Amino acid sequence: MDWMLFLLFFGACCAAGTTGAMFPPGDWYRQLSKPPWTPPDIVFPIAWSILYLCLAFAAARVAPMDGAEYALAFWAVQIALNTLWTPVFFGLRGMKAALVVIGFLWLSVAGLLIMLWPLDRLAFVAILPYLLWVTIAGALNASVLRRNPEMAA
Repeated sequence: MDWMLFLLFFGACCAAGTTGAMFPPGDWYRQLSKPPWTPPDIVFPIAWSILYLCLAFAAARVAPMDGAEYALAFWAVQIALNTLWTPVFFGLRGMKAALVVIGFLWLSVAGLLIMLWPLDRLAFVAILPYLLWVTIAGALNASVLRRNPEMAA
C-alpha cells in the first residue's frame, strides 16, 4: 500500500470529520426525542475514527489499480455526502433534508462496495462496517424525524 495515498485519503476523511466540530449537536439535539437504541455520545467519535481509517485504507489500496476509476468516483461521492450530512442535520436542523442526504450516502457506499468487490476483497471488507453504520445512522435520522415532527425542517 502506498502510504502517501493513504495519508491523502485520510486527509480527506479528516476534513469531512471537521464538520462534527464545526456543527456540534448542542442543546437542540439533546432536547429531541430519540429512540432507546440511540448509541451513547462516546460511540460516535470512536466509530468515525475507525471508519475514516478504513475508508482511507480501502481507497489507498485500490487507487493505483487498473479499473479503479468507478470505485474512486464512488469514494469521492460518499466523502462529499458524508461531509454534507452534519451541517444539514445539526447546522440547518434539516432532518428531512439530512434524511435525503443519508439516503444518497447509503447508495454511494453500496456503489463503492460493488466496485471494490472485483478489485480488492480486503478493501471491500474494510468498507462493510461503514455501510452498516450509515444504515444505523439513516434509521436514527428517520426515527428522530418521526418522533419530532414539530421540529422537522
